[in-house]
Amino acid sequence: MGGVDLHLHTTASDGIHSPQQIVEMAAKRELKYIAITDHDTLGGLPEALSAATAHNGLTIIPGVEISTDYPGGLTHILGYFINYNDAELHEGLRQMRQSRSLRAQGMVERLNKLGIAVKWERVKQIAGDASIGRPHIAQALIEEGFIKSREEAFIRYIGQGGPAYVERIKKSPEDAVKMILDSGGLPVLAHPLTLDEPEKMIARLKKAGLTGVEAHYGEFSNEQVSNLLKLADKYKLFATGGSDYHGFGYDYEVKPGEN
Repeated sequence: MGGVDLHLHTTASDGIHSPQQIVEMAAKRELKYIAITDHDTLGGLPEALSAATAHNGLTIIPGVEISTDYPGGLTHILGYFINYNDAELHEGLRQMRQSRSLRAQGMVERLNKLGIAVKWERVKQIAGDASIGRPHIAQALIEEGFIKSREEAFIRYIGQGGPAYVERIKKSPEDAVKMILDSGGLPVLAHPLTLDEPEKMIARLKKAGLTGVEAHYGEFSNEQVSNLLKLADKYKLFATGGSDYHGFGYDYEVKPGEN
């Protein structure tokens, strides 16, 4: 999807780069349309929209990525063209961030019980004004010398099934779709192949008001993209694309616009 990236993260959630840095990166890569889609927060949008005024050829689409609870795989709902001043949306996301913070605190407590002396105060300092997430815990682990990379933190300790992993309260996929629709936005199923049965979820959420499917994504193969495009056509949904860029620096990380 040349010139477009509709799935980007900033320091407002768990990205490494500030909203302004993401905008500058997108402009340098000559992208025309990008969406800032931080996890469960709209906090990065004002800075991104302001920064984009210096780049006439770049349009920012206000977005969000909402984490949901579903046992059949990682189910996230992207929202595009949302009213980022909507009070109800802000409150719903605030509650989700509070749950994320409690979860992170629980992970730190589990790490401490494992003899890994990571301080909760330091994790909060690393997060700053951003929504606290696992990458902030990973950074604290790196600083204390327990691991060498964020990837190692997830593999050894805080990834799903790890000894310090803690679940958090999440909304259902249908709840997330409704939140986005109520704010005037367009709900899209993110990275469908993280689900055990993607078509089953697509059909389920189509009934709830789903409008699109993220068919072009990160490392999806041409065959996988083709199959998702067929599903989008079958259920009369539009297809979107995004890198899901966080800036973690992994060798395999897809850069903005390369989706």
